[in-house]
This record gives sequence, C-alpha cells and structure tokens, in this order.
Amino acid sequence: MRILGISAFHHDSAAALIGDGHIIAAVQEERFTRVKHDKGFPAHAIAYCLSEAGVAMDDVDYVTFY
Repeated sequence: MRILGISAFHHDSAAALIGDGHIIAAVQEERFTRVKHDKGFPAHAIAYCLSEAGVAMDDVDYVTFY
C-alpha cells in the first residue's frame, strides 16, 4: 500500500510517500523552488517522491492532507 502525504498552503509545503509502512521519500517544496518557507502546492515535491519510488499517481492508494 502506498500513501502520499501532502502539507500545503501554510508554512513549509512538503510531500512524503509511504510504502508498506516505510518512508520511501520525503521532501520540502522549497528545495525545488528556492523560496524559503514556500507555502504553495508542493507539485515538485510530489513529482520527486513519485520518481524516487518509480511509480505514477495511479499507483498511489491514498492521498492525505493535514
């Protein structure tokens, strides 16, 4: 089971991908945009997490938002 967690529209947007209870990838959006404390939608962070796992959004079972 894969779960994509998203934090956005507040302080330090980020994404994390969990697979079978283990962290596969996690990253803050500011690493890509170079905007300190970026609060936008973490599109780059999501793409990175999926790429690291070698999966597409269709392979994600659940998406969570805090």
